[in-house]
Amino acid sequence: MTGSLLVNNLAGLLIITSMLVVIVRKPVTATLLYALQSLVLVLTFVALGHHFGSHELYSWAISAFITKVVLVPLILGFAFRKLSDPAADRGVIGSASLVLIAVIIVLVSYFAVKPVQLPLIGDLQPVLAVSMGHFFIGLLCIVSQRNILKQVFGYCLMENGSHLTLALLAHNAPELVEIGIATDSIFAVIIMSVLARSIYRQLGTLDVRQLLSLKG
Repeated sequence: MTGSLLVNNLAGLLIITSMLVVIVRKPVTATLLYALQSLVLVLTFVALGHHFGSHELYSWAISAFITKVVLVPLILGFAFRKLSDPAADRGVIGSASLVLIAVIIVLVSYFAVKPVQLPLIGDLQPVLAVSMGHFFIGLLCIVSQRNILKQVFGYCLMENGSHLTLALLAHNAPELVEIGIATDSIFAVIIMSVLARSIYRQLGTLDVRQLLSLKG
């Protein structure tokens, strides 16, 4: 029971950090918060590994720490350090509305997974709800932000949610699975960062509403 309580509490902390990533305006701040959230995800993997007695999850935690806590924030920080467009920092939806929508997403996810009875999950249903909600909060970040850089963080949040779902439902998967996920996320972030820098050089803006000028 104590182990499951720790995992559930860490999952709740994941939701809080994801909301912070969504509502902050400056991409540099979002980078630091993403690194913090990834550290919480690593701790969740460790707690799940102890709960399930899965040595594989300990390896997942090490790999996630290297890629999500260190490499991805460094890549984002290096790529975004000279990109600035204050006019694009304001989101389509206000911060209060974003928090309210995120809370609704988490509640809907909780009631969606409540009927699911899997012996593998047991009393970790809140974690499954968080992993599902985390994915949709990342999607919310993508559709609610005008800044291209913030939309990159939306993808990162979606990836973290999917990663947590996999750790919860397939905790005995070999380390090669984790390496594959980490590699995909790193290359995806690199590609999106290169595209964002290219758009900024060509148009001098990070506002997605200005991309209509690419037509024709």
